[in-house]
Amino acid sequence: MKHLRVFKFGGASIRDAAHMRNVAHIIAHHATQSSLAVVVSALGKTTNALEEVIASHAQRNGRAFELLERIKQQHYALARELFGTQHPVFDLLNDRFAEAEWVLEDEPHPNYDYMYDQIICVGELASSTILAHLLIQEGLPTEWVDARDLIITDNIFREGWVQWDETHQLIQQRAKPLLAAGKILLTQGFIASTRDNETTTLGREGSDYTAAILAYCLDAHSMTIWKDVPGILTGDPRIFDNVTKLDEVSYREAIEMTYYGAKVIHPKTIKPLQNKSIPLYVKSFVDPQAPGTVISADAEDNYPPIVVLERNQALLHISTRDFSFVAEHHMSYLFNKIAAMRLQVNMMQNTAISFSICVNDIDDRVDRFAQSIQEQFKVKVDRGLELITVRYYQPELLKNLRQGKVVLLEERIRKTVQWVVKDVPVMKRKSQSA
Repeated sequence: MKHLRVFKFGGASIRDAAHMRNVAHIIAHHATQSSLAVVVSALGKTTNALEEVIASHAQRNGRAFELLERIKQQHYALARELFGTQHPVFDLLNDRFAEAEWVLEDEPHPNYDYMYDQIICVGELASSTILAHLLIQEGLPTEWVDARDLIITDNIFREGWVQWDETHQLIQQRAKPLLAAGKILLTQGFIASTRDNETTTLGREGSDYTAAILAYCLDAHSMTIWKDVPGILTGDPRIFDNVTKLDEVSYREAIEMTYYGAKVIHPKTIKPLQNKSIPLYVKSFVDPQAPGTVISADAEDNYPPIVVLERNQALLHISTRDFSFVAEHHMSYLFNKIAAMRLQVNMMQNTAISFSICVNDIDDRVDRFAQSIQEQFKVKVDRGLELITVRYYQPELLKNLRQGKVVLLEERIRKTVQWVVKDVPVMKRKSQSA
């Protein structure tokens, strides 16, 4: 078998017919040189639209089927543009969307996260079905495989933890023979299954992690994430000017960047690759011949300032009700709750009688966490905040970033500054009337 490469394509890369054809061209080019396993996300904005379906069903407002039908018709329109009106892909798409329709026909499930996973998976199932048939139409020997037959997690929905032994065995049994037979393996990112065949997901934007799981279990030669940027940049170009591309990044630095919220790579992606020294390339689907960025063990840790901004943050101020010290047993209790709720803690500080944590403000998790500890602790929640992380900081850069911000929490270590901030109007002196 040729060297195996694992490719991951996100929603932006397949958002319409032209982009789908571009992805097919990239795959065709590399299929002549390597064995390929391809992981694909839902079409751009589809996950957000499906979240509206789920919320509508939970609220029983009568709009869930209408919202789902819009999503279905968008996929049908894309398929008509690629294949015409008479093609077996339409029956397959109908089957994919039927999975969500069956859930909507029942009363909303009391476990919102469970219901979420059973519906949200339709996005990846539908997009991968369309791409698989486009590759087949282009003459590429492609095998569509349900990721739920490859990756097993625990039964924590929306943030499943991979059961590695079972997952490795399934991938060896079901994926490796297809690749050995010369097939292009095409599967879905983000979704997985419990041992009881109930759909789970790996966390928002988890398609990168899916690709890393496959790369690890199949001993891939490399993994590539195809994005709409030229590689890993020193800041988000939609927010900051004068960002530069990093040609090489070490595993260590990549883990730090993703931990602090860099959106280029899912936080769990690096560790499986590092364990087997599998290089990760971040390349542009707009300019696929450009070199991009390589993440590996060989890169030197010598970088310019790197800025990561995370919006939608909540700062929780937790204190004991009797003004007693926040002792070890309190911390143990709180961290067990944090783990059970799958809260991502981005920053923390404690004093004698209080403990503050900055977390991603996702859905109702913060409210559920606060409610679960209210008998023992007082909890104050500040919302609508930003977390700014600066690696390899310089004083002038820090001064510029603080303009118009109030810092609610700050932490400095040798290479990194972190602030939890909120915007405030910049005060200006009033002009004197004549």
